[in-house]
Amino acid sequence: MTHTTVSAYAAASPKAPLEKTTVPRRELGEHDILIDIKYSGICHSDIHQVNAEWGEGTFPMVPGHEIAGVVAAAGPAVSRYAVGDRVGVGCFVDSCRECDNCRAGLQQYCTDGGMVGTYNSVGRDGEPTYGGYSTHIVVDENYVLRIPEQIPLDAAAPLLCAGITLYSPLTHWGAGPGKKVAVVGLGGLGHLGVKIAHAKGAEVTVLSQSLRKREDGLRLGADDYRATSDPATFEELAGTFDLIVNTVSADLDLNAYLGLLRSDGTLVQLGAPENPAPIAPFALITARRSLAGSMIGGIPETQEMLDFCAEHGITAEIEVIRADQVNEAYARVLASDVRYRFVIDTATI
Repeated sequence: MTHTTVSAYAAASPKAPLEKTTVPRRELGEHDILIDIKYSGICHSDIHQVNAEWGEGTFPMVPGHEIAGVVAAAGPAVSRYAVGDRVGVGCFVDSCRECDNCRAGLQQYCTDGGMVGTYNSVGRDGEPTYGGYSTHIVVDENYVLRIPEQIPLDAAAPLLCAGITLYSPLTHWGAGPGKKVAVVGLGGLGHLGVKIAHAKGAEVTVLSQSLRKREDGLRLGADDYRATSDPATFEELAGTFDLIVNTVSADLDLNAYLGLLRSDGTLVQLGAPENPAPIAPFALITARRSLAGSMIGGIPETQEMLDFCAEHGITAEIEVIRADQVNEAYARVLASDVRYRFVIDTATI
């Protein structure tokens, strides 16, 4: 198989700083498109994987699964996109296409080998995948999203992971008028959860460690903002919410949060902490509560999310950086010093 080479930022080994390098991209297949990447968001999971915190990774590793760009070339059988179209790529670039989940448009839950990650994965051609911290990427048209004209490309990039990660559970569990929704954590994920839940018509409360970002939360659409470091929060809000989405990757006392649900309420886990959380059965039994999980979204729902965001004027709150600032950005993410998503301008690679 012939390749072309593109510039990228990669970690050579676990925990290594990201440095400029080159990586191969496959030649265009029948249904492939070549994307000229304009912007690539930095997700906390990029840091987890570069640091090999989720198991062994494949190195050199080019992170990045929040990709926004423009179609630069298309394979001969491509029917969905044309050169010049504004497109995005999220957390995966392929799946088996045959299992029940893939056929249902839930490719993120592919049961035959799992989805092929945009990076730190192995494609169906047996080659490693490299992500969006690069100038170009080749992706099958069936795993590419159309970015509506109303959304600037830089602010669209984080929607491809953070946006769909919140849109999917808020939609699945029926956030809308008459529903009380709590968003745990006001970070890269949480700030989009507030915007989306508000746009869906729900009453939204942010549950954050402190009141430091309270003004932001209310500006983004929250109706209330409470500090989880204050024990009174858990007393006063007991039995309040229909739905809680937990965006935090830290170890939390989930039993305390389950107590904030009303009967038949659901706590959806989105963050992935390193340690298992103990659950007291009575926290669930006494009010028919549910503890659930959700992971990104399939291709059809991700497109639906982008169209919803365009219709409601929702974009990520971003800080655009040069590629040579990526290691500094990682340190700032770990220090919670970003409001609310870093996006790399890939023209600087």
